This record gives sequence, structure tokens and C-alpha cells, in this order.
Amino acid sequence: MRAFTATGRAERTVELSEVPQPQPRADEALVKVDAYSVNRGETFVLENPPPGWRPGKDVAGLVVQPAADGSGPAAGRRVVAHPPDSGWAEYVPVPTASLAELPDEVGTVAAAALPLAGLTALRLLRTAGALAGRRVLLTGASGGVGHYVVELAVAAGAQVTAVSSSAGRGAALAGFGATVVERVEDAAGPFDVVLESTGGPNLAAALARLTPGGQLIWFGQASREPATLSFFDLLRGPVGATVRHFSYAADTRPYGADLATLVRLVAQGRLHPEVGVVRDWSETADVLTDLRERRVRGNAVLTLS
Repeated sequence: MRAFTATGRAERTVELSEVPQPQPRADEALVKVDAYSVNRGETFVLENPPPGWRPGKDVAGLVVQPAADGSGPAAGRRVVAHPPDSGWAEYVPVPTASLAELPDEVGTVAAAALPLAGLTALRLLRTAGALAGRRVLLTGASGGVGHYVVELAVAAGAQVTAVSSSAGRGAALAGFGATVVERVEDAAGPFDVVLESTGGPNLAAALARLTPGGQLIWFGQASREPATLSFFDLLRGPVGATVRHFSYAADTRPYGADLATLVRLVAQGRLHPEVGVVRDWSETADVLTDLRERRVRGNAVLTLS
């Protein structure tokens, strides 16, 4: 079958190759991939790919071979899935605990934009705790995770301030009910919760805007710059703030249940995947370049004809 493999070359990080047909384990369904989305995090891994690794964690398609152990959907069912890797391919084996069926109301392209960003947002807000009436500051809101966080947090009753330097993205976030600012320094605190995804100087600036006893959840470093904290700056900031590291994978619950929740919210019109570009999968390498250069607003989805 055909699949994208990592080249290890900076100028063109993937190429379409012939690879062996996958052999699913007993607890895996074989999914014929109809669409997949690509994430900025995958562009970072492709800069120095592990040996034998193939990219692809967000897919939607059709079950063509159900799991041998009897778990999961039957053949012919449409699904959204979050395999550990290798999803940029014609077929991918997926643990049945990491997929969810799609109703007719949810299209394949929209579904492909859900897994990584949607799971991160859902689990991040679960970590933050009850949000009704609380003031939340979100940095790096221009990314796919930020879109889902804003929509979910506002629906949960939070007062959200989102930091986005993109006017277009800011307008979309404001449409969901967020107050949008261009810089962390423009955010009028204090905030009960800070969700920080950029690193660099933004982390310290955001931390200083917490209420006494508030919490900052650090879930990314999009700037790729390490953060530096000053003890003396903290003395002038909140008292007793908590800083937590977050990774969506640290939640050991199966992905399938959370994917089903995301799908249900989309089907009910309560969550709206933002697809910035849809291209044929043969253009994956070019789309990766556009992502690295921040020329894509929202999710980038590739479709297999």
C-alpha cells in the first residue's frame, strides 16, 4: 500500500512510498483512510524522525476489517480514530479503544480535524476543573487546540480571554464569546486559571496575572523558547500560584470515549471543527511547509481520492 514516510530532509520532510500492508493485532480494526489532518507537533517530530516511525495520528475513514477479538465497530462503519502513528496512509490499524463511530451528521473532513486538538482541549479543561463563573486566560489561542478550548470553556460558563495576534482568528474566537487581545500584556486580569501554550516570556507574563491561589496549566511551547521565571517578579504577582505541566496522553483513559464525546458535540451543533484547508493527500509535503510557515488558519485536512 502507499503511505507517507519521513525523509529526514529539512526541505521536504515526507515522501509517498510503498510500504507493507498492515497486519492488525486482535484488538485493532483496519481502517481505510478517507481523510487525515496534520498538526504542528508532527512537523517538529519530522525534523528528527525516529527510525521506522511513520506520521499520522488523526484519521477518519471506513472499517474494512473489524477487530478479531470482537471489540469495536463492524466492517463498513465510518469512524474517527487516533492511532499512535502511521495514519498518513491508505490503511491504518487502530486499537478499537482509540476510535469512535461517526453518525451521518458528521462529515469525514470535519471528523479528521477532531482527534489531537479536540482531545487536548477536552482533557485540558477537565484538568482545569469546574469553570462556571471563573476567569480563564488562554495563550496561543490561534491554534487548533485554542479554537476548541474557547468554544468548550465558554459553553461551560467560563469568562475567557484569548490571546491571538491574528485578526481573522480573533474574530472567530470573539464569535464564540471570548474577549480577544493581541498580547498577554493586554489581558485585564486577574484570572483564576491560565492555560499557557507558548512558553518564552509569555509564561511569566501570564503567571503574573493569576489570582492568589490560582493555577497555570502549561500545555505547550509553540514559540520553542524556554520560559524563565524570576523569584522577585513572583513576589509582585499572585500568592501561592500552582504551575502544572499537562500532556493529553498522561490521562490513561482510552481515547475512544472522549472521541465519542467530541463527535456527539459536533453532531449536536455545539462544537465546530475549523478546517482551514482541504487538499489531496499527494500535497501533504507542501501543506506541512505551509503549517511550519503559519500560512494555515485552522486544521489542515488531506483527503484520499
